[in-house]
Amino acid sequence: MKHFLIAFLLLFVHQIQAQNNKTVEWINSNLIEIENSDPDTYLASFDKNIPEKFQNAKIFGFGETTHHGKEFFDIKAKFFKYLVKEENVKAFLMEESYIAELGINEWISGGKGDIKTIAKNFSINPWHTLEVVNLLQWMRNYNLNKRKDEQIRFYGIDIQVVTDINERIRRFVKKYNLPVNDDLLSITDESVNKKIDYKNISSKWADEKNPKLRELKQIIVESESTITDIEEFKDIIRAIEYLIDYNFYIQNPTSQIRDLKMFENAKYIIENNTQNGKAFIWAHNEHINNLEMLSYGSGWTNLGAHLKNYYKENYYSVGFDFGIGDLRGYIVEKNKPNHWGVYTINEPFKRTYSETLIKANKDIYFIEMDKATKDNSIDFFSKKIKQLILGGPGFNPKDYHLINKKFSEMYDGLIFIKRITVPNYKLNST
Repeated sequence: MKHFLIAFLLLFVHQIQAQNNKTVEWINSNLIEIENSDPDTYLASFDKNIPEKFQNAKIFGFGETTHHGKEFFDIKAKFFKYLVKEENVKAFLMEESYIAELGINEWISGGKGDIKTIAKNFSINPWHTLEVVNLLQWMRNYNLNKRKDEQIRFYGIDIQVVTDINERIRRFVKKYNLPVNDDLLSITDESVNKKIDYKNISSKWADEKNPKLRELKQIIVESESTITDIEEFKDIIRAIEYLIDYNFYIQNPTSQIRDLKMFENAKYIIENNTQNGKAFIWAHNEHINNLEMLSYGSGWTNLGAHLKNYYKENYYSVGFDFGIGDLRGYIVEKNKPNHWGVYTINEPFKRTYSETLIKANKDIYFIEMDKATKDNSIDFFSKKIKQLILGGPGFNPKDYHLINKKFSEMYDGLIFIKRITVPNYKLNST
């Protein structure tokens, strides 16, 4: 009996290894190489082998396994530049707040500021990197000597931060001497100053505040004929809508509500602020994928699922995965100041997609999921396998998340990077 069990295990291991080898052979034969992670080099191989669905799409969601990966940032920047040049994509939407837009758009349109200060507009810490700021610098250079309608525009679609929106609304009301009383303006103050509390939910907050904000919006809409700057008018209407969304999120602080509002913001921007309906979306894998957040079958509808359901094949999602490298994480220790640290992963986590993907013969490559699922010779990407998922705090060796996924249903395309490194946060050294 013992010898039979050993023989069975050996046969099982051999079959698994054979399947893995067949998968790796398929990947090597069908991958599209990304020659390097340099954001300023052309996607030569990809351009020659561009997937038809990618080429026909209008809205491109690019994810990241962690918010703290240099190569994720640089390769996304590389694809954005490609899409600007080849597909005339001019709207850059980010997992970032609305309040970041004003300063960033002023700068990339040729306004004052510099590479050391522009990142201060971001409300999300991971974007305070040289890689992201260098992309903004590229946008600024691209926009030079172009008409406003030809320029790249930056948009924040997240609803978690609304700092200063109340002051913007007050300045607008005062500038145009609009008939808005202090009671309505005080609601904007209360909304901005209200913090999200996931433990003590304000169950009636939005029900009480948002009718007043809609009343404020209506007064401004009725005063449109007196507004001399139509772009300023549209922008302040968006500001009020973000406050309304924020209040609703305070009352319903779930990931599904956050992503629903991100979708509504993205949809508004695409349909009202673009001339061709094209956009690039920069966010986490969990936001941009076609199906849901967290584990396969969770049913937690995300931004990408809303986009895919609404825009169908016009939305194309690109997820990322990696094998090894350096991971940044926020460290909380007893009797020590909280701080950021770096952990090195020397081999892929067991029983994950990356454990097989790292065996391919290219360091960085693109896999088209449609092609993989239509080939009956492999079923690797249609299996429920784990992927490492890291949020804002990054990697914690005592509390990391390996989440079950089906890549074939999550993404339209996958970019795999064998080794990742930590972004450059030293903006003052430039």
